[in-house]
Amino acid sequence: MDFNKNVHKLYFIVFFRSLIPAYVIERLFWQERGMTVLMVVFCEIIYAVTIVGLEIPTGILADKFGRKAMLVIGSFLSMLEFIILLFAFNFWTFALVVFLAGISSACRSGSLNALLYDTLKVTNEQESFEKIVGSLNSLDFFGAILAALSGSALAKYYGFELNYILSAASMLIAFGMTVVLREPPSKKLLVDKQTKTVGWREYFVSAIAFFKNKPRLLVVITHAMAISACVKYLDEFWQLYLDEIGFSVIFFGLFSALISLARIPGNLIAAYLKNYFRTETIILYVLGVTACGFIFSAMFPGWLGVAMLIFVFLASGVVEPIVSGYLHHSGSSEIRATIESFQSLIERGITFIGGIGFGLISSNISVIAGFSFLGAVTFIFFLLFFKKYRGKSS
Repeated sequence: MDFNKNVHKLYFIVFFRSLIPAYVIERLFWQERGMTVLMVVFCEIIYAVTIVGLEIPTGILADKFGRKAMLVIGSFLSMLEFIILLFAFNFWTFALVVFLAGISSACRSGSLNALLYDTLKVTNEQESFEKIVGSLNSLDFFGAILAALSGSALAKYYGFELNYILSAASMLIAFGMTVVLREPPSKKLLVDKQTKTVGWREYFVSAIAFFKNKPRLLVVITHAMAISACVKYLDEFWQLYLDEIGFSVIFFGLFSALISLARIPGNLIAAYLKNYFRTETIILYVLGVTACGFIFSAMFPGWLGVAMLIFVFLASGVVEPIVSGYLHHSGSSEIRATIESFQSLIERGITFIGGIGFGLISSNISVIAGFSFLGAVTFIFFLLFFKKYRGKSS
């Protein structure tokens, strides 16, 4: 079987999953339907709690029964989200959508990279994992650029709803491509020589033992996920930041395209950076840049602040390929999706805790002040990692 066709199918899936014109006006659409910043943060918490509850079970299911099944379920729910949003006019409907989004994200978390890594392993090409992840992410951002540029124009002249109809159609195509993926062979956990059915506990214990035996890896992942968690709120609320400092909605598409474009170089060079720098060094520098970017965007709201936010996206682009490769090269096929679910769980935990402070500050003061809070959070992680990194280096 030519499992390498999976890689080409994943390119199509990632592209159409990112070709979502609704994202460029998402917060304005929610705001138009009566959703305040605090309500949005509550939805983000629902999203995070859903993932916290389902990350590990869905990772175990992916390792136990197959990664493709989880990807198909996740893709179907993503398509359903946009259909429901067309009829959302109150908090509880939006809450239902983010609940489904949480299930979808949990199903996909770990499964895609696990399927990709084991696909490459069939032909002994796993060393190209970071390069392909970077290429997939770059294609993801390219699709987002097209969606942003078209989405802002569509929203201005045809209203917000059309963007959601087109987004549902794009998700339908991604769902169809997900259905035709091939499941690569992977090892399964065995309890004894009779290959009795393995329970959830064995997968959970094996994943815990994996991280317990690799404390260095756990430290790196935790600090890298702090970057991802804070950038996630930047992804969610840059529209309100631009609106707060007086930018027109017609500029939103261009800015969305710029931040997607800014992430591409980091993803493409990540595979090469790991050949010249330690993973700890890369994460430390990105933490520092992220902290400075958030702080300066709050201190100098306007064009300089916008430039600093773009710089944050530029630096953060290297994180996912570097960390995913660091994790999967150290892991094993039996629990590949489960350990990545643990990684995602760490990110969601930081997102949940940081979101409370960000939401309260943004609602009571301003989104600009909320960004300064995110800068403080990343700076604290920078100091903690610098102290640990310096200790390891000495």
